[in-house]
Amino acid sequence: MKYLFYSLMPLGILLATASLAIVFSYGILLVLGDVLLLSKLTSKVTQVFLIISIFPIKHYLNLSWSELGFVRSKTFFNQLLIGLGLGLITLLPVFLILFALDVNVFDTDRLWTLGSLLQKTAIALVLALLISLIEEPLFRGVLLSGLNTKMPVMAAILISSTYYASLHFLKSHTVVSYQDISIPGGFMLLGEALLNVIDPKNLQAFLALLMVGLFLGIVRAVFGFSLGMVIGCHTAWVWQIKMNKSLFNVNPDSDYLYLVSSYDGVIGPLVTGWMALVMTGYWLYSRYLKIH
Repeated sequence: MKYLFYSLMPLGILLATASLAIVFSYGILLVLGDVLLLSKLTSKVTQVFLIISIFPIKHYLNLSWSELGFVRSKTFFNQLLIGLGLGLITLLPVFLILFALDVNVFDTDRLWTLGSLLQKTAIALVLALLISLIEEPLFRGVLLSGLNTKMPVMAAILISSTYYASLHFLKSHTVVSYQDISIPGGFMLLGEALLNVIDPKNLQAFLALLMVGLFLGIVRAVFGFSLGMVIGCHTAWVWQIKMNKSLFNVNPDSDYLYLVSSYDGVIGPLVTGWMALVMTGYWLYSRYLKIH
């Protein structure tokens, strides 16, 4: 029961920040006019509030920055580079398999020059790094560290990974015109987004993202709870996915289309199975080292 209470606390924080974001976003749109959909603005503002919440949560839990995963800059940068390599190694086989099975095929409609390819590569890498710098301090930083003060590390990893996977589907697809926006309407969109998390059509992608979260949580736990490694690994994964979407298309006629979901053409059963295999391999290797 105690673990259940602590595992639901992040949900309470999420709902509180989302509720505040709805009111805040509504006020922004009243002042600035029809500049963005209420659902999209609320999503962005919620992310900002979640990042800001790191500071009061850190103070409340009496955690140091090093306990949250922020170490000396030199160590952090070195682990970031190692994480990039780890991310490339662990996800590249997925892309090779998808290409070999004709699930991913070259996009022949797009013409690339060396300059445009290098530009796309650099932009994708910067965006991937920004995404990782936002998500990892939240999920493998304050959430994992906070939960680990109240429960065993593996339970904390599982719960933080569940939140990590869930928040990828916290989206509303209803388009509300500017004339119809309202605070109650914002809460209706929030309810729709919460229901989307448990939509069965997202199950394949959810399981894959859950396995990804478990892997990142284990990496952080194994390497002294530093965020550098997981930020680098996460960056390499997102970068590869972005480049894959730019260079390849999903072949709807492939006999192995079931290996990917509609989420992004990569995340799906293949990623779930592959990440499970990687983690099982690491567990067996660690057991072997202990015995010998």
